[in-house]
Amino acid sequence: MEIPSKYDPQRVESQWYSYWMKHGYFYSQPDEREPYTIVIPPPNVTGVLHMGHMLNNTLQDVLIRRARMQGRNACWVPGTDHASIATEAKVVAKLKEQGVSKDSLSREEFLEHAWEWTHEYGGVILEQLKKLGCSCDWKRTAFTMDPEMEASVISVFVDLYRQGLIYRGYRMVNWDPQAKTTLSDEEVNYEERQGFLYHIAYPVEGTDQKVVIATTRPETLLGDTAVCVHPEDERYSHLKGKKVRVPICDRVVPVIQDTYVTMEFGTGCLKITPAHDENDYQIGQQHGLEIVDIFHPDARLNSNGLHYEGMDRFEARKAIIKELDAQGFLVKTEQYTNKVGTSERTGAVIEPRLSDQWFLKTKELAEPALAAVLDNGEISLVPSKFENTYRHWMENIRDWNISRQLWWGQRIPAYYYGPGKDQFVVAATAEEALELSRSQSGNANLQPGDLHQDEDVLDTWFSSWIWPISVFGGILDPENEEVSYYYPTSDLVTAPDILFFWVARMIMAGYHFRGEKPFNTVYLTGLVRDKQRRKMSKSLGNSPDALELIAQYGADGVRVGLLLSAPAGNDLLFEENLCQQGKNFANKVWNAFRLVQGWEQSEIPQPEAARLGIAWYRARFMKTVEEIEGHYEKYRISDALMATYKLIWDDFCSWLLEIVKPAYQAPIDTRTYAEVIQLFEENLKLLHPFMPFLSEEIWQLMAQRTPDQALIVATWPKQTSFDQDLLDAFDFTREVISAVRTIRKEKQIPFRDAVSLLVLNEEGSDPKWDVLIQKLTNTTEIRDTDEAPQGALSFRVKSNEYYLPLTGVVDVASEMEKIQEELEYTRGFLTSVQKKLSNRRFVDNAPEKVVALEQKKASDAEARIETLEKSLANLK
Repeated sequence: MEIPSKYDPQRVESQWYSYWMKHGYFYSQPDEREPYTIVIPPPNVTGVLHMGHMLNNTLQDVLIRRARMQGRNACWVPGTDHASIATEAKVVAKLKEQGVSKDSLSREEFLEHAWEWTHEYGGVILEQLKKLGCSCDWKRTAFTMDPEMEASVISVFVDLYRQGLIYRGYRMVNWDPQAKTTLSDEEVNYEERQGFLYHIAYPVEGTDQKVVIATTRPETLLGDTAVCVHPEDERYSHLKGKKVRVPICDRVVPVIQDTYVTMEFGTGCLKITPAHDENDYQIGQQHGLEIVDIFHPDARLNSNGLHYEGMDRFEARKAIIKELDAQGFLVKTEQYTNKVGTSERTGAVIEPRLSDQWFLKTKELAEPALAAVLDNGEISLVPSKFENTYRHWMENIRDWNISRQLWWGQRIPAYYYGPGKDQFVVAATAEEALELSRSQSGNANLQPGDLHQDEDVLDTWFSSWIWPISVFGGILDPENEEVSYYYPTSDLVTAPDILFFWVARMIMAGYHFRGEKPFNTVYLTGLVRDKQRRKMSKSLGNSPDALELIAQYGADGVRVGLLLSAPAGNDLLFEENLCQQGKNFANKVWNAFRLVQGWEQSEIPQPEAARLGIAWYRARFMKTVEEIEGHYEKYRISDALMATYKLIWDDFCSWLLEIVKPAYQAPIDTRTYAEVIQLFEENLKLLHPFMPFLSEEIWQLMAQRTPDQALIVATWPKQTSFDQDLLDAFDFTREVISAVRTIRKEKQIPFRDAVSLLVLNEEGSDPKWDVLIQKLTNTTEIRDTDEAPQGALSFRVKSNEYYLPLTGVVDVASEMEKIQEELEYTRGFLTSVQKKLSNRRFVDNAPEKVVALEQKKASDAEARIETLEKSLANLK
């Protein structure tokens, strides 16, 4: 069979992915085997493949491919998330480019555009995952807006409402003025920003006095309805019962007292704006204050903003400061650093806003989810360092704001039959809602047209929190065969930044709706960062194009590059040369295969060196399997890869193939050849989860295979016992070989020039290994000696002393001269180090590490001097 001289990733990847798809290796259905199930963290339907996706999905594919080879029923469910905020923003932007405003469209018209966009661009990322080699069961591809998935979400909402866990309330919420929707607390990022603290004078009504307040948001004074001081603050005791005038709007507001005020902050006098600050709202409720909202939903000032109506909040801030200054109300301005909340989705500065929203009570749901991770160990977080973060979130959990002021998403199934806030019913369908409305209102004449469905949609996370259940139809049909077989799933691989957003909520949903955990283990990956430790992102321009990397280095090269430095939970410092290292590894394995396939076979006896080498490699392979299994059990996927890498590159390619390689133009015996091929096949099994394309290509080139014999479904190597004494003996032999090779290299002795080796065998090493030393060092003889011979270089392995006679091989006089020069230099170096160490001031004052380094230099120099003196004596 003709084997290409170079490995061609593009051809190979296309060929074998099509082959795997054609033969249905990824497909899973319930049977008698043990299931191994992973549900993909659904990427946004708007998304394209980035480095985080590449890492996350490579890890999932490694786990799923290994499970498939272990004989388990491997099921990896793919899918996408409708991503309400992100998708709606993209559709709005596209319509704007076409000169169409969202406000000019009906809900139905807008949704037509949204579905059109989704059908055109949605699913791109799933096709890209195929390029990476992901072996998902594509027949199971789910989308959170699919009819069955949507029906599951609606069913969950209705059930939770009827259980008293969902309620509608008027609350202060996080408002994203760019997306024009509420956000949950977890969707708000807080970042430190340099701003200003403005000191503003408020005239005291009926006096010539003024009270000074300090604020970072002067524009909100147009919504002030009180000024608050601490009841124990003697500076302001004279203001009790007084009123002040709010600058610019000239609104007369009361001075109130409340212990909430921090006397030491600013001036100790606080402006109260109940419509635009959560704490102010609480104070306003306690004191019965008026609520004055000054903002439109897009954070432009409304009519309460007076002559600033229509102006953006930040522009209004600048203008108001100018007016305050001009009217003499601005006392001073000082720089101030404070934390500003921003939208995780759009980056817009969050505006606290009062509105009617839907909430889910979470305290009761959180209790079993907290116990599952921290008390009874039903669910493991890997690495466990994230348990404290999980505990903090779950013990301080707040009710979840689940409504969003958007059109794209699952519409809240609440139907209003009258103008009152409480005149509504919750039902899965409009027909059911009509029946309930007639009953609840007592009006049997209500018609479908009399009902109006809530305009809001549900938070996207409210659909994905039931993902491990809903993808198997377990919400609508809780006892169906699929959910009974595949649930709980096995492993979840995701990023720690959605530990609360998604993972914790899935755990809550699992216990609430099915009474059991949704998965056994949560493997939390790190974030992919550049070498400057910055998170990779498009905005920074530091994230390489994923598909371009695959085109340049091959999918297997990129997979290896990502995993080589991806320990669980620790950030990955990505450099492109890691992908080059992966590509080099692919080429190494490919060239090893070409080397073996190029050997001519003959029915000749097996050399003893080959027999020993193969026996050693079998033991080495089994020890590595044991090591790799340990890494997999602890989810140290990077370590499992490195163990596989070293086994194949170092032990197989650099040692075993050199041991068994026939002499130039000579054949190899058929037994050795067959055993090497068999060991190569075992290597490919270990390699397959990491480098599926390369390994399948070589596997198929090794022999004619039926579809049932493809590597993707081959049997994973079984752990068996191994002979540690055999491994130790080889390691000793390898040290001898390496030492002789080093002398050859340093003394420029060509390999074709045979040498002899004498040994003072204090260690009692077995001479059966001499055949390996002779073959790999071109040594004509290895014999024992009782004393050091003249004219020889020596080296030590454990307690054995080895001598390499140089007479007739190198110029002994010249070699002695070189050794003498190095000896004199090393003695001088040692003297200088010892002088430094004899200086008490240096030893007492230098850092401990610096002193230790100098001490090591001294001991290394002493050892080198001893070796050089011995070599010199032997050559005389």
